[in-house]
Amino acid sequence: MPFPQPALSLIGPADLGPHTVLILPVRPGALPGDLAAAAAVAGFTGLQGKVLLLHAPTPGYAGRKVLLLGLGPEATEAETEAEAAGAAATAALAREHHIAIDGRGLPRSLSVALVLGAALRAWRMPQYRQGERTEDACLLDKIDLLVEDPAREGRRFAEAKVVFEAVCFAKTLTADPSNVLTPAVFAERLRALEKFGIAVEVIEGRALARKGLNLLSAVGRGSANPPALVILRWPGTLAAPPVTFVGKGITFDTGGISIKSADRMWDMRGDMGGAAVCAGAMMALARRHSPAPVSAVLALAENMTGGDSYRPGDVLPSHSGLTVEIIDTDAEGRLVLADALSYAVTHLKPRALVDVATLTYAVGVALGHEKAGFYANDTVLAANLAAAGENVSEPLWRLPMTDRDRDALGSDIADIKQCLSGKLVPDANLAAAFLSRFVGDTPWAHIDIGGTDARDEADARHPAGPTAFGLRLFDQLVALRYEDPDHP
Repeated sequence: MPFPQPALSLIGPADLGPHTVLILPVRPGALPGDLAAAAAVAGFTGLQGKVLLLHAPTPGYAGRKVLLLGLGPEATEAETEAEAAGAAATAALAREHHIAIDGRGLPRSLSVALVLGAALRAWRMPQYRQGERTEDACLLDKIDLLVEDPAREGRRFAEAKVVFEAVCFAKTLTADPSNVLTPAVFAERLRALEKFGIAVEVIEGRALARKGLNLLSAVGRGSANPPALVILRWPGTLAAPPVTFVGKGITFDTGGISIKSADRMWDMRGDMGGAAVCAGAMMALARRHSPAPVSAVLALAENMTGGDSYRPGDVLPSHSGLTVEIIDTDAEGRLVLADALSYAVTHLKPRALVDVATLTYAVGVALGHEKAGFYANDTVLAANLAAAGENVSEPLWRLPMTDRDRDALGSDIADIKQCLSGKLVPDANLAAAFLSRFVGDTPWAHIDIGGTDARDEADARHPAGPTAFGLRLFDQLVALRYEDPDHP
């Protein structure tokens, strides 16, 4: 089912429709003279993110609604703050169908950030039902950026539109119910990326065992919907090894034999958010014609209970050759990632390797919903990831991965334990320590989005639902670090 999302357009003054709601971004002390009196009566001063809706305030705006949108003082020019202001405009105008942001006189980076923030806030969850949308649903169908000459000022806007549509693609995948988005359907949807020049390879069925992907096979074994490994490749134009992203794609997670409680199990439809983020990032990079070679490896499976489900106590061979003692079948994410990481190292030989997953509850408890925890074996890669995250308001916090964590995973009968059991176990650290055994010497980072992947309720920047946290971070990482031919 297609998800409703607003269309973005760049327009000139002659294209502004008579019934479009016009958004005027303003600074404190710099309100338009013909609107200053109305703003003063309402106590509106132009503080960042504050809004004031006026109905035909002066003859020049006869018949038109005008929303004054505060940008804060001149020093407040960060694009992330402009995105938050744009989101505030959407929240105030959610019942409108068509809005236009007046970007004339603003730096182009700022006006585009306003539109991007407004568009991202306008995304909404799918409606698998008959009848009208709920009373509080967003109805925005079209968002315009008003500029003097659209023909000369479209590059930055076009790039923002690509990012927006990639985020919507990832959110669509994540929000779809698990009876709709099985591993096979997920893989089929990824084939749509071929039209952007991305090569799509799907390994499934008996081929998984032939390729040595035994951990991924075991996790998906209890389901009627078989698992798959999907490899996405964007060639770029630079003669360099690819930057490779690896995503956890558990389309539903019962916990397997170590079954979860019923509380919020329905939310496990989003346990494939990491794979969706990687797919969306690939889409964005290809559509903006990134010169950097980039690839993604997505491990897709359902973790279900069945007569052939894998069990606690099993010992399984991995793609890397290491044998793994299973302790908890509800810690399946690190198993499928281990095979995917090993496959990426062996077959893609990446210059940098980053995995992203809704992996642990522990990291959300530690860091909340604003920062994702990450681990890395390479200081330069860690610094580049952190910088990219700050640039796009997807901040990361580096967590420790110690020899003690690695040693704790020792097994009496296998090369490594999958995890530990019991209370007060540092599970996020142990998961990273486990994954580190499958990447060799490749510069690698692991991002745990267990607390940042979704919002139960709308906030200042996000609507309720999946956030696609990490997608823009990956796009920014490649842009900042890997697209310069003179930067090895």
